[in-house]
Amino acid sequence: MRRAIVVSAQGLGSSSPNPPVGCVILDRGGRVVGEGFHVRKGEAHAEVNALAAAGGRAVGGTAVVTLEPCNHYGRTPPCREALIDAGVARVVIAVMDPTSRGEGGAALLREAGVEVEQGVLAEEALLVLGPWLESLTRERPFITWVYGGGDAAVTGEVRLLRESHDLVVLAGGVVEEGRAGSHGDGVFRVPEGPLESDVRGALKVLGGTGARSVLVVGDAGAAGLGKIANRFICCLPFTGESSDAGPAPLPAGFRLSEVTRGVGYVRVVGQRI
Repeated sequence: MRRAIVVSAQGLGSSSPNPPVGCVILDRGGRVVGEGFHVRKGEAHAEVNALAAAGGRAVGGTAVVTLEPCNHYGRTPPCREALIDAGVARVVIAVMDPTSRGEGGAALLREAGVEVEQGVLAEEALLVLGPWLESLTRERPFITWVYGGGDAAVTGEVRLLRESHDLVVLAGGVVEEGRAGSHGDGVFRVPEGPLESDVRGALKVLGGTGARSVLVVGDAGAAGLGKIANRFICCLPFTGESSDAGPAPLPAGFRLSEVTRGVGYVRVVGQRI
């Protein structure tokens, strides 16, 4: 399952509005024979990609997947059908899918005689799936706000973080795709022109794009997006060993989840309580 979680992260920044899912196929002897992840909406899901790599070796084997296999026909056939047709004997699931229609993929797998285990390393799987799930719950994109006093540090953070986010909001409310062209055509839209200064208006525009995750940079929160972020990453320049610089500019309503030392700054990560 941990391998499936790691594999799933390759879909961050391109799979939205679909979830970033990973799957690993084991043969009868427990050996890894295939793995896959979901790249973007309209293309094969993680299970189908993993089964394609495994081929006939999947018969009687186990599929380890980070999210419950889907049970409905959309742009692609349901994954539970692909697993049954491949002759998989067991499916191990980390997180159940709140968007399942009808009985759910797990229930239909059991009806077909497939052994199903749920809730395996679910908390760890949320490291990747968490923003997607929270976006569904809040009915708006998951927002990460990165800011700080060191321009070089913030620039470095943005260069890394934009790879995992659907959209990036820059100074003046300008919006860019995290990775240009990563979501494909017809399933995702990048807003034209700067965002409105009104938070509700900005969220409505962002939500209508198909984005599940948005990175807000610096005080690009002219729209106030930084203040309603789900997570913040602050790059605080070093102070002297004895300083009267006052309290660190950390927003209220968050709990610290990580504090590390960088080159010339302290990196502080907070999650909304």
